[in-house]
Amino acid sequence: MHQHTPSHFSVLLVEDDERTSAFLADNLAADGFSVAVATAAGEAVRQTEVRKPDLILLDLSLEQSSGLDVLDTIRCADGLASRIDPATPVIVLSGRVGEADRVRGFDRGVDDYVTKPFSYNELLGRMRAVLRRCSVRSERGVVRVGELTLDPMTRQVRLAGKPLHLSVKEFALLHHLSGDPTRVYPKADLLREVWGYLALGSTRTVDAHACRLRKKLSGTGRPFVLNVRGVGYRLTEGL
Repeated sequence: MHQHTPSHFSVLLVEDDERTSAFLADNLAADGFSVAVATAAGEAVRQTEVRKPDLILLDLSLEQSSGLDVLDTIRCADGLASRIDPATPVIVLSGRVGEADRVRGFDRGVDDYVTKPFSYNELLGRMRAVLRRCSVRSERGVVRVGELTLDPMTRQVRLAGKPLHLSVKEFALLHHLSGDPTRVYPKADLLREVWGYLALGSTRTVDAHACRLRKKLSGTGRPFVLNVRGVGYRLTEGL
């Protein structure tokens, strides 16, 4: 007997075995999930961009590539140009039962690891547990730092309720800094992680964007982006 899921969660099932895919898609739909199916890595990435699923069930043994390639694409996304939320929860489905395989999966960022063959009811329970832990995604990853709010899916920024217009890189820099407002991010790390440059390059690019960002965030008369001399930048709550 199916237990109807009270929420309208969407699931992307990445599975190239037709029988497994049909079995899961039918049962998940009967349990109240909105289900989309992808059979290859490229299709999985495209559907993640378009559908923005609440949860991904990912088979590691795809015909033309490893499911880990899909996982890496998701976890390395900036949430901006790619339109993929890097925090999208992922449950791996795999016939690899070794401890080393499971540890490798968790190290790459999976939220749970289910080995084949599996019990559907156990999988359903694990899915619900992951969705509960990731319930913060009901706001699609909106970040709040004091009076500042950022929505990585729509690229909207508001300061004290008023919209701000930022360039793509200004938003990417602000979003990266907001990941841990208490942390000082070295300039070389920002250059590499936001711009994709090796740390050998000049950090003047970071300084220029941070300066413009500070000016745009100065509407309340209080600083949000602090320059820690000789180190890098961090966010404050504008206090």
